Amino acid sequence: MPFGRRGKEVSETWQPRLWLLLIALLLVGGYLFAFAVKNDDEVNVDFVVGSERTSLIWTILLSLVLGLVVGVLLSQLYRRRGRHDRRQAGDTLGDRVGVDEAER
Repeated sequence: MPFGRRGKEVSETWQPRLWLLLIALLLVGGYLFAFAVKNDDEVNVDFVVGSERTSLIWTILLSLVLGLVVGVLLSQLYRRRGRHDRRQAGDTLGDRVGVDEAER
């Protein structure tokens, strides 16, 4: 019989973390399915240039995707700006603390 971790037989090892993860995934999947079924009403979405009649769940999902995309783009912009500011701060660090370039 093959042995697992710590010398125990594989059939004797029980993985509670794996089962907890599977149960959590099933619960989240069930919740998402129920959420989609409950939000199948038709709604009128008004855009600047027109309006469209669509299912509420698609409106919610579109808003979620747009929010995620804008959030990722803004975080990248913030990171890039922060890196640029740190680089400039590193260039002038010697001037601020009174250390000459040759002494660094």
